[in-house]
Amino acid sequence: MALDPRLVAVLACPVDKGPLYYLGDEGGLYNPRLRRRYLVRDGIPVMLPDEAEIVADAEAAALAARIDAGELVPTFVA
Repeated sequence: MALDPRLVAVLACPVDKGPLYYLGDEGGLYNPRLRRRYLVRDGIPVMLPDEAEIVADAEAAALAARIDAGELVPTFVA
């Protein structure tokens, strides 16, 4: 189940309050500034800092390339 676009549009990182990039339910929400991923469980984003995953260098580089290519868009513009 994909997240409602209206919800995605207002989500922000709970740590730095900046925009996130929605990777789909499987990928969660990604913060490239902190290299953290917030998972989506049962259609609900888990926005707890202690539950965020740190993204490895190789995956962070791949996600940065997708962001640069315009494949992924931020949840909002600060």
